[in-house]
Amino acid sequence: MSRRLKLAGAIAAAAALALIGGPWVYINVIREPAPESFLDESGVTSSPTSGNTTVGPSDDSATPTITLDDPSGTWQVTTESQVGYRVDEVLFGQNVTAVGRTNSVTGSLVIENDVVASGEFVVDMTTVRSDEPKRDAQFESRIMDVINYPTATFVLSSPITLAPTSTTTPTTNTASGELTLRGITKPVSVSVVGEVRDGRIVVTGELTVTFSDWEIPNPSIPGISTEDFGILEFQLVLER
Repeated sequence: MSRRLKLAGAIAAAAALALIGGPWVYINVIREPAPESFLDESGVTSSPTSGNTTVGPSDDSATPTITLDDPSGTWQVTTESQVGYRVDEVLFGQNVTAVGRTNSVTGSLVIENDVVASGEFVVDMTTVRSDEPKRDAQFESRIMDVINYPTATFVLSSPITLAPTSTTTPTTNTASGELTLRGITKPVSVSVVGEVRDGRIVVTGELTVTFSDWEIPNPSIPGISTEDFGILEFQLVLER
């Protein structure tokens, strides 16, 4: 009897170790780290603030001054653009950052006399992918219900006055508009960093999305818990 109890205890201990150690090994050894945010990739040293302020990269010498004498015209989204989400998860006691992205983005903005006069962007939500097929299945069905709400949109509602373009460096502005997620449309204001790269305009930013505000079910499931919000992040590469 004593031997059986010891054996049962050993089995229970091994099961507990596997339950705890399995996720740890997967998260810290097997799983690839989450990609950096677009703002970090751009070398922005701090979160952008509203206004028309120059934002310095982490290494000023690495970013030469670029000129764009006249940005007027219609600028179309290219396939290098990406939009996605970033959510912090606790997976069986281990902290994980979940990131899903897509480059299925369309839209354009119109610049007139150093003012962004209009802009509209559409994201195909059915194509958002992370590093976990099971997470993607939850995203497509229960969370974002992409069958009924296959797209997300942003429409600029107020013009944006740009900084002087003769010495274009990364600058930040506030973009105000109507954001539609999961069929819910709300006004938002988001700080965006704009810069010129190889004759293209690159617009980068992120917005905190509280799930309940958009009637998005909390992504938490047994064994995986999240906060009640996530980050909508984007990097739009536009060419004239």
